[in-house]
Amino acid sequence: MAAPRRLGRKKPVPACPNPLFVQWLTEWRDEAAEKGKKTQFVYQRALGSLQRYPLPLRSGSEAAILQNFGDWICRRLDERLERHRAEQGADAPLEAMGGGSPSMGGQESDPPSTEHHSTNNPSASQTLLGDLEPPPTRKPRPPRGYIPAPRSGGYAVLLALYKDSTSPHSRGFLMKSELQRAAQPLCDKSFTLGDPGNRYTAWASVGTLIRRELVLKTNVPARFSLTPQGLALAQRLVAAEQALISEGRAPEPRTPQGAEPTHPAGEEKLLDGALGPQEGAAGGSGGQRPPDPEFVLRPGQFDIILCVDFIETMGGPAARKQDLLAELRRNAVPFDVRKLHVGDFVWVARERVQPRPGQLHLPPARELALDYIVERKRMADLCGSIIDGRFREQKFRLHRCGLCHPVYLLEESGSTQHLSLPESTLQQAATSTQVVDGFFVKRTRDLRESAAYLTIMTRHLNSLYGNKTLMSCTKEESQGRCPLQPNSNSCTLMTFQEFNEGAVKNKAQTVREVFARQLMQISGVSGEKAAAILERYSTPASLLAAYSACPDPESRDKLLSTIKCGKLQRNLGPTLSRTLSQLYCSPGPLS
Repeated sequence: MAAPRRLGRKKPVPACPNPLFVQWLTEWRDEAAEKGKKTQFVYQRALGSLQRYPLPLRSGSEAAILQNFGDWICRRLDERLERHRAEQGADAPLEAMGGGSPSMGGQESDPPSTEHHSTNNPSASQTLLGDLEPPPTRKPRPPRGYIPAPRSGGYAVLLALYKDSTSPHSRGFLMKSELQRAAQPLCDKSFTLGDPGNRYTAWASVGTLIRRELVLKTNVPARFSLTPQGLALAQRLVAAEQALISEGRAPEPRTPQGAEPTHPAGEEKLLDGALGPQEGAAGGSGGQRPPDPEFVLRPGQFDIILCVDFIETMGGPAARKQDLLAELRRNAVPFDVRKLHVGDFVWVARERVQPRPGQLHLPPARELALDYIVERKRMADLCGSIIDGRFREQKFRLHRCGLCHPVYLLEESGSTQHLSLPESTLQQAATSTQVVDGFFVKRTRDLRESAAYLTIMTRHLNSLYGNKTLMSCTKEESQGRCPLQPNSNSCTLMTFQEFNEGAVKNKAQTVREVFARQLMQISGVSGEKAAAILERYSTPASLLAAYSACPDPESRDKLLSTIKCGKLQRNLGPTLSRTLSQLYCSPGPLS
């Protein structure tokens, strides 16, 4: 009788030498499969080649020697590896995220057996039964939670948000520029500029924090805040940092390349403030110290550039599309065509950047928006905007954009006889824009004269801002500042990115903002009147509750009549108050 065949694997399977690459390829394959893309088969073939390769790989480019690894997969592995090192530290091992090294075949190996079984051995059947029994299962190790490396991007972001959450003046969130400025003293890498040969900055770690549900990103422009899990992790990081400081083993901060030098004690001040609001309140009474600017542009470090909305180069007949740009070039005006979410022309102070050693491309130039914005209208455009309601909305958005000097550039070229509105109505609208709304209205005869006005304004702003020190600020900080004074040596300005993102027309809006837009659709309700109503009733629910509390219809009709509005603080009036009460209190259609 033949000897029974031994079952089971005799030779142990070696552990996978590249667990991170296997993990990432598996994630990309599963994502492609969920979306129904054919690239899932490309990833599957590359994954099979990688699992058969017995040697460790240190980069994605080294994987090019394997079958089914093209330039695209190798490049994506290198980019993912750069992000991993930016989040975990430059010296992080490649096995840091694997948890346990996956085996080559996805199965655990049996322990090698050196015992030989014979048919004459009476206990052979028992040995065979013992071999067929499943091996004892190992107790799985609990997964290691995500803990960012000290002075990494994720570490700095968590502590900066935690410090803001403990402040008594916190709004509950930070904008992107505010978060970068608060987190920079706690990070060794720059949040805005990448290291030589690496296009990733410390800001890349925010995506990891969002995926791990430690940071919450909402609204447009983005607002960042801590989740309950992120708050707990930040508290642990603060406690661990304080323990290191008490033992005298705190890491030495260093200034990132391309970042402004920070105070040596900046980190300790931030951590001291993060321990509780009482330390910040003990700093004495009086006004708050203004926050440090994200960056500063000194005289000689920037140029004044005119930004032209790309719509201004596309309207009208094809032969006239580039007439404005041709006039600006003829007048030697430095300009840049881009997408503007509000206004047609804006001036920016653009940083003069120098090439950096080891970098092929120039670093991105930082820009500050000057306090002047121009809305250009031809008479036909003015007529159309009045008819479709854009006229009031555009003026309202120009008031809310954060720039102090709005200008209405009105081209009076062509005849007004064939327009839908009489010329007297158009002239009255232009006069009301200057007298009531506070805009400066500049009248020109044609496009050439408009280009001449933009040229003169560019040169004037060069002389006005050229010898000033310009400091960046957020939109919230700019609301309480004074306009530039002629005898001042410095001024604070919004970054162009925050100005343009804050003026997005279809961004996520609050109930108060939607209520204001709704009120302004009613005939007779201007932006100032809508703002006065919102001061007392900020939402439709509060207004309806006030109407419900009125004892009779007559008191409802007079509820809003005494609200003061405008510069002269005049009453809203009984007629408009009655119109609003009929709109919000009538159960059926209005007659």
